Order: sequence, then C-alpha cells, then structure tokens
Amino acid sequence: MAKKILKGEVVSDKMDKTVVVSVSRFVKHKKYKKYYKVSKRYKADDPENKFKIGDKVSIQETRPISKDKKFRVL
Repeated sequence: MAKKILKGEVVSDKMDKTVVVSVSRFVKHKKYKKYYKVSKRYKADDPENKFKIGDKVSIQETRPISKDKKFRVL
C-alpha cells in the first residue's frame, strides 16, 4: 500500500517532538467551475525538534503515533 506524501508549511512548533503542517490544495467548484484554495492542518512527528515556523516540509503517512499524530516529517 502506497503511503500518502504531502507538502506543506510548518505553522506551529510549540509542542515537543511535534509540528503542525498546513497543506494547501486547489479545488474546483462544481457549479461555478472556479478554483479556490483549501488548506488542512496535520500534526506530524518531528523527533529532533529541528523544524521551525515557515519551513517547507514533506510529510508521510505512518502508523498512529498518538491520538492526532498520523504523519512524520521526511
């Protein structure tokens, strides 16, 4: 099974060993056929605490690490 890899930007690094990554994508409106941006925030595992706010990162789906963390930073 292929694991999901997403690209996004770190928006929070306040937690220990965890970063919050915002992933944006463009979606086409069904009726008006216009594209608009939708973003979603994922908690990702960062064991060395090396990523800071504003960093562009790739995250990969993995086994659940905690209640909310199901991704790790590549």
